[in-house]
Amino acid sequence: MLAISANSIKANSIKDCHIAALSAAGVSHARFIAKEFSYPRGVEIYGEKEPADYVYQVTAGAVRTYKLLSDGRRQIGAFHLFEDVFGLENSEVHRFTAEAIVDTKLRLIMRRSLESAAESDLLVARNLLNLTTNNLQHAEDHMLLLGRKTARERVAAFLLEMDRRLMAAQILALPMCRRDIADYLGLTFETVSRVLSNLQERGILGFIGTNQRQIVLLDRQKLASLDL
Repeated sequence: MLAISANSIKANSIKDCHIAALSAAGVSHARFIAKEFSYPRGVEIYGEKEPADYVYQVTAGAVRTYKLLSDGRRQIGAFHLFEDVFGLENSEVHRFTAEAIVDTKLRLIMRRSLESAAESDLLVARNLLNLTTNNLQHAEDHMLLLGRKTARERVAAFLLEMDRRLMAAQILALPMCRRDIADYLGLTFETVSRVLSNLQERGILGFIGTNQRQIVLLDRQKLASLDL
């Protein structure tokens, strides 16, 4: 039985499975025993400083990882989408809390099994190193975004990132709300809303639906020009 976060008790184990690969890690020829769990919207997957015994892969839905500051503010460090791998730490505990943004399904793989495979398989070790390097690059890009970019540049960079990662053809269907976007970009909810409205007025994007999570990118080139 998998040991999962106490706040994840509501998550239902749906099956045992053998997976041929962790696509983001690229361990294409290794086989690992995994468990699949379902996490309802808003349920914690693991908490900050809890033991990092498992590595996770998104098979459906989306996850946010975040820290709560001493004054109660929340800083989202990353969004994890379909096929993303997360929870791979360089210590024995998690540095962030992970939470399901929407109803989400995850594969859980024991960290020990990945580390054992990496010790005996050079390709697995190399691909896990690439995964770690990509996570570090994302953290560096996020630090630059928070530290040096204007509000408009941050929102433009976020939309371009989501456009690339969600591989949207026409409609960009965001799983996260504007509060999540604001906490990821280090902005207020009102600032994010104001920038999005300005981009709509300039003909760069449009909205579908009342919650405005479905975005039509009308001019990707002009949007890219805003992200310096």
